Amino acid sequence: MAESGSKKFFNNWIVKNLLGAVALVFALLVVVSILLNIVTRHNRTVEVPDFTNMSIAEAQVAAAAGDVKVKVTDSVFVRRLGAGVVFRQTPKAGSKVKKGRSIFLTINSIVPRKTTMPNLVGYSLIEAKAELTNHGLNLGKLNYVSDIATNNVLGQSYKGRAIRPGAKIVTGSDIDLEVGLSREDSRTTVPNVTGMKYIRAVDAIHDRYLNVGRVHFDDDIVSYRDSVNAVVYKQDSPGTAKTLGSSVNIYLTLDESKLPSAK
Repeated sequence: MAESGSKKFFNNWIVKNLLGAVALVFALLVVVSILLNIVTRHNRTVEVPDFTNMSIAEAQVAAAAGDVKVKVTDSVFVRRLGAGVVFRQTPKAGSKVKKGRSIFLTINSIVPRKTTMPNLVGYSLIEAKAELTNHGLNLGKLNYVSDIATNNVLGQSYKGRAIRPGAKIVTGSDIDLEVGLSREDSRTTVPNVTGMKYIRAVDAIHDRYLNVGRVHFDDDIVSYRDSVNAVVYKQDSPGTAKTLGSSVNIYLTLDESKLPSAK
């Protein structure tokens, strides 16, 4: 009985070899994809813990529990903060990173350390914030003035007086910036910082080009260490639109039962 056309086609040695090669390539692609997922931990992310005010030993324990690593890369001097505790971290607390990622810590030094004031004029606000961080300095108040370019840095000051580039200043100092504001791009949204620790909440407010207004601490918060550990339990109008440079009042406590999620 004669073979059908389809059988003759698939019994042809050239067709068999081609089909075998296709199957082999497909199998290799599957294996490579699986290996890449394992090596890169594809889609396996974790939330970065908040290491603020922790000792290095405490940060290492928290990092292990959170499937990340910590490395001390810099130090600043904050007079009222405990020596050797974490002041700042990169990436920020709450960021999504791959498991095993290293989180770089800036700790509070035992003695004052000075840095050189950078020239931030002409920078965008995002660039200026990064440059301040690189020099161990903090963003203070944002003072907006009418200008053609929104969030373009026009001036820099320390404790109400202009500070020149190159001046020596103690690390951890707050630098106020004068920035531009155009009519076409003058609104932002108030972030929800409830549940965040003080420093992280301040950073989140600044990220939306807003200022921290009145900071209300509970009566049992009596030291700077207490304030750094305190969390926001109430704030002004989260999710609403405000003009850039507006102030956001926050209320902090050490009693987490006051948090909305705990009620």
